[in-house]
Amino acid sequence: MRFAFQTWFAAGAMMSLGAAPAPAQLTQASHTKEWPQILGGASQSEMAAALALGPQLERGRPAQWLLADRRKLARALDALQPQRAGLVDAYVVSIALDSDPVFGREARETARVLSRRYDAAGRTLLLARNGDAPAGSLEALSLALARVAELMDKKQDVLVLYVTSHGAKIGIAYHDGDEGYGILSPDRLAGILDELGIRNRLLILSACYSGVFVPLLSNHETALFTAASSDRTSFGCRAENDWTFFGDALINHALRKPQPLDDAMIEARELISDWETSNRLPSSNPQVTVGEGVEAWLRPLEARMPRTATPRVGAPATDALKP
Repeated sequence: MRFAFQTWFAAGAMMSLGAAPAPAQLTQASHTKEWPQILGGASQSEMAAALALGPQLERGRPAQWLLADRRKLARALDALQPQRAGLVDAYVVSIALDSDPVFGREARETARVLSRRYDAAGRTLLLARNGDAPAGSLEALSLALARVAELMDKKQDVLVLYVTSHGAKIGIAYHDGDEGYGILSPDRLAGILDELGIRNRLLILSACYSGVFVPLLSNHETALFTAASSDRTSFGCRAENDWTFFGDALINHALRKPQPLDDAMIEARELISDWETSNRLPSSNPQVTVGEGVEAWLRPLEARMPRTATPRVGAPATDALKP
């Protein structure tokens, strides 16, 4: 079904208003396709193409909640500080795309750890359901990245992005209660980053099957870590947990320490392997790709790392496996 809208303006009436500034010319968003099959009925190829665009469906949101959350997001975006001349600055975005509490807890502590590690106070944005932070959604992530792109020096500054949620072989799920649904696909995330010109990137994706992002997001200036390969699940995402396996190993253990990023990832992979083996779980096979150009922005960031570790917080992810 297609809707057509027409607007008529009375030129004589407008002239009678006197010498007012000419209105800005509006750009029309033309309807070139029929309404998509949101809930089914499309062919497999059409469905795959639709999911690659990163769809988001919102339904039944209370109007007052929407207004309050938009205000939270606006305040958070306005509070981000511009980059500092002469320094390689990191902008940290930590987002929980699922309302299960484990992801919110993980995203919150991740924001603290990465902000401290990469000297990003005032340049850190948390998007997670509940509390004072704006909720995590695909729209909020797009706006956050656009704001970061406005403030950073794209030639030298770095985006540090942490995404945590459930995952599927088509991307990372957005699922907020019974009101928000969607998919962050590799095509969509790569498209946003390319559109915004964000080249220097540390991307950490904590979700099942998150290795599906590797082919499109790996490049010369990007360090990419995923919780699992494209054909494997990861573990620890029970709602009651404080951490997923990947988040606990990488954030709560390895990145709290003043050690290089490469060493932190080795430590995290070894921890995850030990936990999975001791609990007779199949390997999640976390993926790591580091471009040859990463050293240019990583070296000055790691030179300013704190020289002391911070204590771990929360219950270990493996506690969820205890009888």
